[in-house]
Amino acid sequence: MQTHTLTIQTPTSTYPIHIGKLPAIKHSHKVLIVSNPKVAGLYLSKILGLLEAKEVYVCIIPDGEQYKNMQSLELILECAFGHKLDRKSLMIALGGGVIGDIVGFASGIYQRGIDFVQIPTTLLSQVDASVGGKTGINNAFGKNLIGLFHQPKAVYIDPSMLESLEKREFAAGVAEIIKMAVCFDKAFYEWLLTHSLHQPQNLCEAIIKSVEIKAKVVNADEKEKGIRAGLNYGHTFAHVIENLTAYKSYLHGEAVAIGMNMANILACKLGFLNDEQCEQIQRLLQSYDLPTRFEVSNPQAFYEQFYLDKKSFDSRITFILPYGIGDLRITDEVPKSKVLETLEEFVSGEK
Repeated sequence: MQTHTLTIQTPTSTYPIHIGKLPAIKHSHKVLIVSNPKVAGLYLSKILGLLEAKEVYVCIIPDGEQYKNMQSLELILECAFGHKLDRKSLMIALGGGVIGDIVGFASGIYQRGIDFVQIPTTLLSQVDASVGGKTGINNAFGKNLIGLFHQPKAVYIDPSMLESLEKREFAAGVAEIIKMAVCFDKAFYEWLLTHSLHQPQNLCEAIIKSVEIKAKVVNADEKEKGIRAGLNYGHTFAHVIENLTAYKSYLHGEAVAIGMNMANILACKLGFLNDEQCEQIQRLLQSYDLPTRFEVSNPQAFYEQFYLDKKSFDSRITFILPYGIGDLRITDEVPKSKVLETLEEFVSGEK
C-alpha cells in the first residue's frame, strides 16, 4: 500500500503518523529500542536495518499486560541509565499497547522527558494505543493509574506486521475499531457491517479511518478534558474486569468488547440505544469471536471498583455511553440502580 500520512497537532506538539511501509529512521544521538521477546524475535532485525543512529541499544521486557508495572518500568530506566542516554537520546517502542504505554511513560520521566517513537505491531496499538500520547503503567488498584501525557515524536504503522498476529490479538484490535465507529462515525459503523476486516484492503482502510478519528479527537482534546473521554467507551467496565482477573484472562480489546456490551445494555436502560442497535453491535463483536459476557459474582463489589477509574471525580462515576450510532454521552448522572440492574444481567445466564 502507499504511505498515508496524518498529522497530530496539539497545543504541546505536532508529529506525523505514517501508515504504510516502514521508512528509514535517522537519529543523531543514542537510541534505546524497547520490545518484548516475541516481537523482538519477529521484527528487531528489520528495525535495526532501518535505523541510523550514533549508538543503538536494546532492552527486552516480559510480554503481557501483567508486566505493565513498576518493575518493568525500572528495567527500562536502568537500561537507559546504564547506557548513559542523555536528553537528546531517543527511545523506540517496538510492540503492542503494553510496550507503547510503558515506553512512553519511561521516556516521559527519564531526565524529565526525552523523545520516543512508536512502532506499533498489533492492530489495537496501530488503531488506538500508539496515537495520542497517553502513557502509563498498572498497579494493584487499577489500570493506567500511574502515568502522564507524553506525545511521541512520530508513529510508524506498518499493516504488514499484522500478518504475524494471533487470532485473539487481531480480534482485540477490531474491538477498538468498532468502538470508534459506534461513538464517532455512523457511516464507518455501517461500512463495518458489510466489509470483513479479514480482507487486507478493508483492513488498511479501517486502520486509516480509525487513526483519522483518533487524530481528530486528540487534536481537539489532548488532555482528555472533554470529547477525548469518549474514546473510553466500554473501558469503565473493561478496566474493572481486567483488574478482577489480574490482567491474565482477557486481552485488553477482549475486555473492552465485554465492556462495550455492558455499556450498551446500560445505554438501553437509559433510552440512549434501542434493543435492535444493542443487539446489532453485539453481533458485530461476536462475528470476530470477541467475548461479550463476563460472570459478575457480586454486582455491588463490581460497582465499588468503578471509583478507582481515572474518569471518576468527587465520588461520582463517569460513564461513556453510545447515543444512537455515531454519537455518545459522557455522564456522571447515571443512577446506581440502573448500573446494578445492568450488572445483575451478567450474574448468570445469557442475554
